[in-house]
Amino acid sequence: MTKTTAAIIAALGLSLGLAACETATPYQPLERGSRVYGGFSDQKLDADHFRVAFKGNTDTSRATVESYLLYRAAELTVAQGYDWFETVDRHTQSHQESYVDPDPFYGPGYRWGYFRPYYSFYGRPYGWRGWGPSWGAGYSVQTVEKFEASADIAMHHGPKPQGESRGLDAREVLANLGPKIQRPTSK
Repeated sequence: MTKTTAAIIAALGLSLGLAACETATPYQPLERGSRVYGGFSDQKLDADHFRVAFKGNTDTSRATVESYLLYRAAELTVAQGYDWFETVDRHTQSHQESYVDPDPFYGPGYRWGYFRPYYSFYGRPYGWRGWGPSWGAGYSVQTVEKFEASADIAMHHGPKPQGESRGLDAREVLANLGPKIQRPTSK
C-alpha cells in the first residue's frame, strides 16, 4: 500500500468516525452545556395557554422537530391537569448556513504548512501531465440546515369536541408518539 493510499484511507476513517459522533437532537430540555445541541422549551402565557418550542441540530429532520413539539405540548397538557389541547398559532422555521473550505484536501492545519502534493504522469495522447489535490474545484461548499418549531397552545378539560380539527387528545398523542421519542443517552 502506498503512502497516498494509506493517507486517503486514514482520512476517510477519521471523517466516518467524526460523522458517527454527530447525532440528532434527543427529546430533552433546551439547556446550555447539553451534550447535544437543541431541545424543548415552554412558557406559560396565562392559566390555560402555553408557548412551546423545539430546536433541532443539523442532524434533526423537520418531521422529528415537529413531532417532538407536539409530544411536549401533550406532555405539558397532561402535567397541567388538562385532557386535550389545540394549536392556536404554529410555525416551523429553517435556518441554513453555508461554509466554504478553500482547499478541502490540505487546509491551514496540514502537516507540512502550505506544501501541496503534485503528481506527474504520462497519458496518451497528451504526454506528461500533472495533478494536485487542490486542482479542479479548489474548494468545497457545505450547507447545513437546522429546524425550529413553535406553537401557542390552548388547553381544555373534558373530551375533545367532535369536529375540532386543531384539537388533539393529549393522552393519544403521548401513546402514539411515545415509542418514536429518542431520549438522551447517559455517558
